[in-house]
Parts: sequence; structure tokens; C-alpha cells
Amino acid sequence: MNLSVSPAETLRTALGELLDGLPPKQAGQAVERLIANYRGATPTDAPILRDRADVAAYAAYRMPATFEAVRSALESFADAVPQWSPGSHVDVGGGTGAATWAVNSTWAGPRPVTVLDWAEPALALGREIAAANPALRGARWQRARIGTALTLDPTDLVTVSYVLNELAAPDRAALVDTAASAAQAVVIVEPGTPDGYARVIEARDRLIAAGFRVAAPCPHSAACPIVPGTDWCHFSARVSRSSLHRQVKGGSLPYEDEKFSYVAAARFPVTPAASRVVRRPQIRKGQVLLDLCEPEERLSRTTVTKRHGELYRAARDADWGDTWPPAP
Repeated sequence: MNLSVSPAETLRTALGELLDGLPPKQAGQAVERLIANYRGATPTDAPILRDRADVAAYAAYRMPATFEAVRSALESFADAVPQWSPGSHVDVGGGTGAATWAVNSTWAGPRPVTVLDWAEPALALGREIAAANPALRGARWQRARIGTALTLDPTDLVTVSYVLNELAAPDRAALVDTAASAAQAVVIVEPGTPDGYARVIEARDRLIAAGFRVAAPCPHSAACPIVPGTDWCHFSARVSRSSLHRQVKGGSLPYEDEKFSYVAAARFPVTPAASRVVRRPQIRKGQVLLDLCEPEERLSRTTVTKRHGELYRAARDADWGDTWPPAP
């Protein structure tokens, strides 16, 4: 991999090459079928990704969104632990390895990496894609049941992305507890839906009970101030849309926004955001309205006006998910 080329660009190129020789109509039909089934209540011992064609189509369609969501969560985590980087990484339920690319994009360089998943075709294709990235060529791709029977060796970082929604409640709890017992840091990403947020909050509570400190997105490790059932905490990552995306979903925009919920926590000291922007800022004439989650365990709205000078200019540039106020 050319060092001047980012992991995101390298991944995009590798995914485009996957579909060479696969008729676009066939790829689109495979993705539509997999979307309808893959995130359902399928037992982990019956993978829906059955063969290479299935995995290639699904990876080309979903890996960019998973990569961008996980990378966004990891970058917020990295801001809270600026002196730390993972010396080793285990991606649980990682499939074709999008989170391993996101970790490499956040903290450059090689490290011991293990990807665990039950779908052998996904692991095989993940290994093939990883050959395009020198930092990931030594990764281990291992078949494993994700649930109560899972065991993990000690590691610096465990990622669990878009996995909890595929598990029954006992398996979800066991997975989070196993990750907490093995890792110094745990990052969990789920779809940005009310149900995804609820699963993240359950995991967050278990991590705190295990002695972890929340590094992101929350500015504290106390209870979430959102009243259950009234709202949910989620964020957005912009994803470049491939021709396959446009074919399956229609539309002509060159991008789409991936909504996700997440928690990043660590056993070591962290410096979380002073406050977090939890909705898209509202820019009005001469003022910006920011919805914040604050360290006092509350949600608030603050109005930044022109009279605030530099802070007003920063507010106009602020984005959903950013730390507020910005670091000097």
C-alpha cells in the first residue's frame, strides 16, 4: 500500500475489485436478499453469508458504512486518550474486517490483529481484502461462536461492531462481559436506531460495572440523561456511495449518511469531551443552537451568537458528534 494513500481509499479500491466479473444485476439481487435477512434473528450457527459471491456483494455494499461508523467512534475515543494507542486488537464478530481497517486508519502501523466470526466465507474474503493493506496482512482470521461460549486472550482493544443486534440477550451480556475481562479498551458500535441505542446502553452499564471509564461519546460515566423511550443517542458518518449502492438503493447522490450508536470505554484514565454535540447544529441568522450532553449528567441547549466572537465561528463549524467547546 502506498503510504500516501489512506486506508479508506485502499479499502474502497479493494472492494471495487471484488465485483470484477460479477454481473451488476446479480450483485444487486444478492445485496437485496442479504439486507432482508442478514440483520434478522438468524442463529450464529447458521450464517446467511453462504459463499464468496454473497460475501463479495455484501462486503462491497456494507463495509464502507461500517468502516466509517467505526472510524468515527474510534476517532472520538482517540481524542479522549491522546497518549494511548492499541498494541493489539481483537475484532469480535468482525466478518470481513471493516473495524480492523478503521483501527488502522485511527492508529497507523502494524499490530497483532485477530478477527473472530462464525461465517467462514466472510473470514476468507476478509483475509483476501486485507492483503491490500500491509498493516493487516499478518492478521489472524478465526472461526468462533460469538456468545456465551466465547473466550478471549488478553488484548489492548476489543471492537464489537454491528454484532449485538444478532444475538439473544444472554449472549449479548456474555459477550460484553468477556470483552471487558480481556481488554484494556472496548468499543461497541450498533445501528443508530432506538433499539441499537438500547443495546449500547446495556453494554455501557455492564462496562461501567466492570470498572471501565466511559471515554466517548458521553462526557461522564454516570447514567445516561435521556429518559428511556423519549429519544435515543446516535450520530452520523458520511459514506461515499458506490455504483452498487446507487443500483440497490436508487438515487443519484454520491454519498449517504450512516447512523450509528456507540460507546467507547477503557480501564485506564480517560479525558472525555467537556460536552458532546448530540444533534445536528441549527444555524440561524447571527446564532447557532447546539444541543449538548454535559458532564453534569444532563442535556441542554446553548445558543452561541456573533457577540461570542471566536466561539461563534467555531459553532458555525461544529458538527454533530463534536466535542464542545472545541479544544484550543
